[in-house]
Amino acid sequence: MTLIGITRARGIATLALDSPGNRNALSADLVTELADALTACGKDPDVRAVVLTHSGNTFSAGADLRQPPDPAAFVGLLRGIVELPKPVVARVTGHVRAGGLGLLGACDIAAGGPGTSFAFTEVRIGVAPAVISMPLLPRLEPGAARRYYLTGERFGAAEAVRIGLLTASGDDVDETLAPILDGLRAAAPGALAETKALVTARVLESFDRDTAALTALSARLFATAEAREGMTAFLERRDPAWAL
Repeated sequence: MTLIGITRARGIATLALDSPGNRNALSADLVTELADALTACGKDPDVRAVVLTHSGNTFSAGADLRQPPDPAAFVGLLRGIVELPKPVVARVTGHVRAGGLGLLGACDIAAGGPGTSFAFTEVRIGVAPAVISMPLLPRLEPGAARRYYLTGERFGAAEAVRIGLLTASGDDVDETLAPILDGLRAAAPGALAETKALVTARVLESFDRDTAALTALSARLFATAEAREGMTAFLERRDPAWAL
């Protein structure tokens, strides 16, 4: 089964997460397929930029707890987005949770439509937003990162723009994206690649410095009794034992 829909038009390759049955959860298969599609786009001279979007009402619910990706593969996907020599633009019209926010943070530009919502829900299932911090913390407003990491609260598109998670939002996400994509089409490919390298250098420093430590932290937390209880409670649609 294909989990990534691919279309091309006027130099833009659109990759759509297409597993709405599990809210586009980041399974091992989806992560592998998305990484392969991005690599192909990076090598295609006819692709000027990539739009990353989704089917259904959820961009991504985060890690698939039934078929989780290998941590190294997920880190490789996030770094691959940042290192891709083509700009990657997120188009969001639904909900984004946990690891899905890592995908969003790795993109160069992100636009949201009405009805979008965001939440770092890791603490509510007994883990932490570890590896996704590498693309996110260099870009998020620090006070907001502290608040939303620690509380798991939901917030909307306007707040996501304010804190640096989204670049823009509007009632019609495609109208919002139109001038952005036109600008990318007008850019020289070589200059675009070099300019992307300039603006992603600080994020890549985070990957170079923190990948080993944060991957180990993620693995340790997922093996704890708290995480087992949190994930079980999530799958059983009940409150975890620690909820007050």
